[in-house]
Amino acid sequence: MIWLVIFTTALVVFVNRYLFLEPSLPIKLSPTIKKLLGFSIPAILTAICGPIIFLDDHGFREIPLNPYFIGAVISVLLALFIRNTLVSVVLSLMIFMLLKQVILS
Repeated sequence: MIWLVIFTTALVVFVNRYLFLEPSLPIKLSPTIKKLLGFSIPAILTAICGPIIFLDDHGFREIPLNPYFIGAVISVLLALFIRNTLVSVVLSLMIFMLLKQVILS
């Protein structure tokens, strides 16, 4: 059963990627669909990062002393002001590691 789920998921992902990325196929998306698909990346990142930032094994993390929350806020601010993805990611990771060491020790 597990193998069936793995292969079915792989097939669905492959078909979706192939249909939208193959230039020789005559599939055209409307501007509305293209605009809506632009919101998918922030939605997926929020769904992935939200539980990591706010939850741990015992429930909700405390916001004032939560290095994940503080790091996320600093990361967003750095991304807004620096506008260089690589620099903002590296700085955010360094600040997060420093916060984690200081707050959790």
